[in-house]
Amino acid sequence: MTPLIAKLLHGLCMVAWWVIRRPFERKTKRNVITHDAMDVQEKLLLAVSFTGLGVIPFIYIVSGFPRSLNQDFSPLRAVLGLMLFVASLGLFYATHKALGRNWSVTLKVREEHALVTAGVYRFVRHPMYTAFWMWAIAQALTLQNWVAGFAGIVGFGTLYLFRVGREEALMRATFGADWDAYAARTPRVMPFARRGSK
Repeated sequence: MTPLIAKLLHGLCMVAWWVIRRPFERKTKRNVITHDAMDVQEKLLLAVSFTGLGVIPFIYIVSGFPRSLNQDFSPLRAVLGLMLFVASLGLFYATHKALGRNWSVTLKVREEHALVTAGVYRFVRHPMYTAFWMWAIAQALTLQNWVAGFAGIVGFGTLYLFRVGREEALMRATFGADWDAYAARTPRVMPFARRGSK
């Protein structure tokens, strides 16, 4: 494993993310939206996350910028990072499959929206966020640069911090007691963590 191969394989995983998501985007376009929480905050959070997980690593992969902030390369770290990224893509696909037409990029409630508690949702309430955390950590391991590596943790972490509460409030408003019961028995993003809504 070399830094170049690590960067190219990380970039390939980024493309695989888009390939996985694209068919689900097409399927959900026809759904009727009954509530859309897309506002300035949501747009900013999506932009920050996309910059950290997409724009900054892309610039680093194609240009090497900023080279002066490269770390000493560890092939083992890179391999572990790529394995984690591949695992996150598997979870990413399983999450989309479980959600079906309920999925959306932003905080939306669709006509005939269902509370999904099967599949990967048996283990965590937000497996999509779990997959993105795995990606962000994989990026820090694979792209061994102080800026490009940690940009995903900062970018996605910002989105997560300011969004997950809003999303859970929307789910509670939509599904009421069913959501509360589900949240009480299912951890938020880390499987097998202490049960409860925190």
